[in-house]
Amino acid sequence: MDNKDIWVVGHKNPDTDSVCSAISYANFKNLTSEGNYIPKKAGEINNETAFVLDYFDVEEPATVESVGTQIKDIDIRQNKGIDSHLSLKRAWDLMNELDVVTLPVVDDNGRVEGIIVNGDIAYSYMNVIDNSILSQARTQYKNIIETLNGKLICGNEHAYFVKGKVCVASGSRDTIKSEIEKDDLIISGNIKERQLIALDQNPSCMVVCCATKLDKEVIDKANEIDCVLLTTEYDTFTAARLINQSMPVKYFMTKDNLVMFDRDDYIDEVKDVTSRIRHRDFPVVDEQLHYVGMFSRRHLLGKGRKSIILVDHNEKSQAVDGINEAEILEIIDHHRIGSLETISPIVFRNYPLGCTATIIYKLYKEHNVEIEPKIAGIMCAAILSDTLMFRSPTCTDYDKEVGEELARIAGIDIEKFALSMFEAGSDFGEKPIEEIFYTDFKTFAASDIVFGVSQVSAVTDNQLNSVKDKIYPAMKQAALDKKLDMVFVMLTNIIDQNTKLIHIGDMDMKYVRMSFPDSVMEGDALILDKVVSRKKQLIPGLMEAFSLRDGN
Repeated sequence: MDNKDIWVVGHKNPDTDSVCSAISYANFKNLTSEGNYIPKKAGEINNETAFVLDYFDVEEPATVESVGTQIKDIDIRQNKGIDSHLSLKRAWDLMNELDVVTLPVVDDNGRVEGIIVNGDIAYSYMNVIDNSILSQARTQYKNIIETLNGKLICGNEHAYFVKGKVCVASGSRDTIKSEIEKDDLIISGNIKERQLIALDQNPSCMVVCCATKLDKEVIDKANEIDCVLLTTEYDTFTAARLINQSMPVKYFMTKDNLVMFDRDDYIDEVKDVTSRIRHRDFPVVDEQLHYVGMFSRRHLLGKGRKSIILVDHNEKSQAVDGINEAEILEIIDHHRIGSLETISPIVFRNYPLGCTATIIYKLYKEHNVEIEPKIAGIMCAAILSDTLMFRSPTCTDYDKEVGEELARIAGIDIEKFALSMFEAGSDFGEKPIEEIFYTDFKTFAASDIVFGVSQVSAVTDNQLNSVKDKIYPAMKQAALDKKLDMVFVMLTNIIDQNTKLIHIGDMDMKYVRMSFPDSVMEGDALILDKVVSRKKQLIPGLMEAFSLRDGN
């Protein structure tokens, strides 16, 4: 494996286990594997997790909103941008050298001014018959010299041809005098008499063909009238045919309504836009709109995918957006097998334990990797959080054994630390009710029913009661936004080990009571004694309630 970035990320609405497991597993992989493993989080952290990271002085992972493929994930062409004064001929030569049909035109600050495609050059050659186009395009004499492989005899090559037309000095003296006007550009054969006649008309420039040197009288005359004088070994026909290719690309480039993309743009959105544009190559710019490269539609066909490792989930509905576009390398989880599918076999560690961090501890031990104190601390915090300080029915003897060992390495008192952590997590303060609702929210499916469950945990009933009556609008909005048939909220007292369950949607609570025979209704809430685990206690009970309702 090369040293490409591999993201380790937990589920949406991250809890302490998903964030701390991402950090600790990325650390493990960096110690045992090639590659650059980076922990990420799929949303903003809650107060509890913030307390844990701050306590152990661990950097908070960056938030990732999507793992969809972006332009920065694909190979783009790194050819440089060209100056707008570059000649069409030189642009054509560059296209052939680089095997491209489009070139970006950039200004002195590196920002995109326009694009020139081979069709633009073909148009200038095939369709332009105006003999004043060279001056209209403000063509630099330097471009003309380069295009004709010419040699400057006198005059300023950096000046521009801005007035007059292109004229071939042929025919009789009278014909030359009648056809040539002041400020024209003259193409002449290597005949001194015709050259002098043409110079008598005060042209801006004269190109002498089939010549390498000129008579002194001609040069003196050109200097006298400030005429740019140059020679070319090309014949008159060839020079006349090629000279329009000296025009600057800025005259023919596309500069209005340019379609450009940022490095962070997602490929799916890019493909939708490019499918409606006639050209096939597009500039890529950075945040300051500086040009960084070009890509074509064919680059999108062989697009790269982000490589990721999922921790603490394997349900598509809980995964970060764009999961279908990513390459999943591993899954480390302690939940039921969910709906994610992979193209090829992967490493999948799934154990019926109380916490993902417990599984990761096993991996450290299997590979004889020492766990540093701060990593041990966040792993212990994850176990204490997910098992409610070893009180949840999801907690196993091994979870408790591992938690105590990690606490020893981290140098913390379990009960004292856990209470501080839970208090930080249940300090709702001035937090918006929507934020409280989504702090630990997950969606599930049973047959044709899609429902969501939020769990709000606290250490006192007063804290939970302060939330209960305010949370209904958030539940109703979630049902609308996520098209859910039902929404439940678990108001869980960590210390007393009970849950008040409230809900909205088409569900008769009598069926839920049948699944929890010891429960009682208290107003609009169902009191579930000793029920604190969503995964192991509530979800199985709700699934049973749905089956009871369907059976009636």
